[in-house]
Amino acid sequence: MKKFFSILLHMFCLSPCLMAQFDGAVGTEGCKAIHCKDKRIIAWATSCEVTRGYQDIAFKDHGLVSYGKETDATGAANDSDATRVISLGDGGVAVLQFETPIMNRQGYDFVVFENSLNDYFLELALVEVSSDGIHYVRFPATSNTPTDKQVGGFGSLDPTKINHLAGKYRLGWGTPFDLSEVEGDDKVDVNAIRYVKVIDVVGSIDTLYASVDAQGQIINDPYPTDFASGGFDLAGVGIINNMYTNTADYKTTSFNVYPNPFYDRIRIEGEDNAEVFIYNDIGQCLMHTRKTNETLSLDLHALPKGVYVVCLYSRYKKEIIKIIK
Repeated sequence: MKKFFSILLHMFCLSPCLMAQFDGAVGTEGCKAIHCKDKRIIAWATSCEVTRGYQDIAFKDHGLVSYGKETDATGAANDSDATRVISLGDGGVAVLQFETPIMNRQGYDFVVFENSLNDYFLELALVEVSSDGIHYVRFPATSNTPTDKQVGGFGSLDPTKINHLAGKYRLGWGTPFDLSEVEGDDKVDVNAIRYVKVIDVVGSIDTLYASVDAQGQIINDPYPTDFASGGFDLAGVGIINNMYTNTADYKTTSFNVYPNPFYDRIRIEGEDNAEVFIYNDIGQCLMHTRKTNETLSLDLHALPKGVYVVCLYSRYKKEIIKIIK
């Protein structure tokens, strides 16, 4: 009898369907969705490059999806026009870029929008980020939707079984992502994210085609969607945190950067525990270091003449100082 209960307990702990649930649909308690008009969103993707996926990956002769234009995924998403999107198709990929890189600050850093017309017909996508456009790191998605039966092409999903997958919420409400959840890859600078990759989830539970989550579980979502607008419909990607976030909330009193203009080196005086970032005038992060002493000296002789931005983050302050070479 003890052995029986031990096995039962083991099955209970491991069953994906019995795992802790996630936040639910828009309007429910604890929902994490962010509206497209939320004032926290300070910028939007400025370019989008899409590699279309198939209408039905199991029948490739049916062709690729074709709905929408790449520009439909740039600029602000909206909560009224579900037609201003670009469809990715089965396994299709969109790579979005930004005028100013996304930075890892407190809370959510960016948000991805889809065009679902209700809270339960959800077409999902995996999300990755990169600082150089070559090396990407993927957010650890979870799908606890049962896989014993295929969700049909117009079927429904329970959002409380989904986490870190774009497309979790209805039109006008985006799925937020926190860059601190993908820290640790030395090839991706989470304080200078220039690329967001959105990858359509192939909803098929057939292991020949299926997409899987971070635990290796098959992601079951509406399939097949064998038409020109099949798959994830990308409506936009908004930035919450970049190098200009909340600059009005801070006073520049703690640090002194000199000489300014400079020739080859600058010195930063002030608090002895701060992160230091240096950006060029188009928002590219050129240097990231930590200030651990009262004075930090930086060799910038290799930089061409121009205007640069020094961002300093201490425990309680954020300061931005323009310097000229």
